[in-house]
Amino acid sequence: MPALNTIPSDKFARLIGIPTGPVLIDVRPDDEFASEPLLISGTLRRPSADVAAWAGEFQDRAAVVACRDGRALSQGVAARLRHEGVSAEALEGGVAGWAGAGLPMVPNTVLPPRDAEGRTVWVTRGRPKVDRIACPWLIRRFVDPSAIFLFVAPSEVQGVAERFGAAPFDIEGDGIVWSHRDNACTFDVMVEAFGLGGHAPLARLAPIVRGADTGRPDLVPEAAGLLAASLGLSRMYADDLEQLEGGMLLYDAFYRWCRDATDETHNWVSHQPAKARAKDKVRS
Repeated sequence: MPALNTIPSDKFARLIGIPTGPVLIDVRPDDEFASEPLLISGTLRRPSADVAAWAGEFQDRAAVVACRDGRALSQGVAARLRHEGVSAEALEGGVAGWAGAGLPMVPNTVLPPRDAEGRTVWVTRGRPKVDRIACPWLIRRFVDPSAIFLFVAPSEVQGVAERFGAAPFDIEGDGIVWSHRDNACTFDVMVEAFGLGGHAPLARLAPIVRGADTGRPDLVPEAAGLLAASLGLSRMYADDLEQLEGGMLLYDAFYRWCRDATDETHNWVSHQPAKARAKDKVRS
């Protein structure tokens, strides 16, 4: 039975990747984090000593606080957040317990440098279709909830990346880390690099994205549907950031299908009361 105001790793793992889930706040000291720079999926890092200063960021959503072992540091920060009006729990067992359970962890070393407010910044070509919506969704849901995405003209991606410290993605060029490799699309590359390849729902989602993005809609049956929905979204929005917000909901839905509903079927069923259906059958 979990201690008061704590949440077990297996329960919290079910909440990662869904928009209504709590945010994970890692409060490990910098030196401790530097010795093992791995992040639980969807983590934000904040200094424990300044909790009163940043608590207001989380007034409108639940939070789970993680330290190394899930004891005094995270439980104290969670208690202080509750004092500030935030719904907060500590992660039972902390980061060590999470890792010990074999749950996904993102290597901080593969992420781009963060800006002054601790956000990763990414840049790609404007007018996105599939990969350039799927990748931001993956990053915001599983890597950095506060990530910033810049959509610019294709010829300016490299220059913007250099000038603004952004990571270019889904574009060809020398030294580009986040792009297609062989038959893999950028989404595939990110899933593996972020240490999420063993997460079963993302493993189901990846070929759907790959099929839609690489002209192989027959790869899995759902790929054609994702392609159609993605092209429809691109016609609905003139603004790339508005399209991204619309696309987040689309990928949330595909993810939940991959996680919870792959075995479910749907057939038309009359909403007539059973007695009325029986009478109609007799009359026929």
